[in-house]
Amino acid sequence: MKPSPFTRLAIALGISLSVGLAAGAARAAPIVVKFSHVVAEKTPKGQGALKFKELAEAALPGKVEVQVFPNSQLFGDGKEMEALLLGDVQIIAPSLSKFDRYTKKLQIFDLPFMFDDMDAVDRFQSSPAGQELLDSMKSKGIKGLAYWHNGLKQLSTNKDKLTRPEDVRNLKFRIQASDVLEAQFRQLGANPQKLAFSEVYQALQTGVVDGQENTWSNIYSQKIHEVQKTIAVTNHGAIDYMVIANSGWWDGLPEDVRAGLRKAMAGATEYANKLAAEINDRDRQRIAEAGKARIQTLSKRDVAAWREAVRPVWSKFSDQIGEDLIAKARASNGD
Repeated sequence: MKPSPFTRLAIALGISLSVGLAAGAARAAPIVVKFSHVVAEKTPKGQGALKFKELAEAALPGKVEVQVFPNSQLFGDGKEMEALLLGDVQIIAPSLSKFDRYTKKLQIFDLPFMFDDMDAVDRFQSSPAGQELLDSMKSKGIKGLAYWHNGLKQLSTNKDKLTRPEDVRNLKFRIQASDVLEAQFRQLGANPQKLAFSEVYQALQTGVVDGQENTWSNIYSQKIHEVQKTIAVTNHGAIDYMVIANSGWWDGLPEDVRAGLRKAMAGATEYANKLAAEINDRDRQRIAEAGKARIQTLSKRDVAAWREAVRPVWSKFSDQIGEDLIAKARASNGD
């Protein structure tokens, strides 16, 4: 028996309504943005990621959902870049030392004693030359969104003396996966060992390595000061991050969503960079008060000796980085 015209109309309207509801539900589903990083939530990067989530979801209510995964919950140092390029996560914030296989120019940030202080780092990153570096890896599928500060690096060991370059000779130091940092320690007569950030504490505790370089906030949050005897105030380099996205994903976002995320990232960057200075000052004081590792201050002559000892590293990498870029970075110091 054939359905009546009224029945056929009701069926058609029902199907149309179902399709419309399904389409509406699909439109209403927020874009999920997974932001993965390898440090603790209480660090500058950890707090910056949470601020980005807050600002992005406020700017784009119902349109985006930012999920933050700290402390290598999803991927460790060695896997997060691969995960980004595969689209398993949308945003990560690796250390600037992690990019040398994608562009040699970013090695500028690993050259020892390149920047006198964090203000100089900030001036360079904000300059046209620094901003151009954000797009230097787009052909590799990586879109730079912002620079986030962590702070200046200090050197630590399980030895009582750490004043002059000769004090680190023959010691084993954990480093990030960076050719410049490897050359830095070899120039000092030390033995660099590339290890993931999550492995540093245990490696120091068990004597797999004798020392490391890091910021005050990382040293405190990872309890590195509990397994080292001496921390020398060398300020010999910066650990900063580039917040990056999968460029295909980023370019494929609706323009209003991309604009909202860009605005949220600007706000999170300002917040994270201000916080970085405050947290590093606070954590240096906490380390001093804990009394487990001795904080060793250096004289101007001591610092000059360190600078002279590692200066050949600049010459070794100047062709890869570019003399012009090195000159622009040096100009940020104002000397």
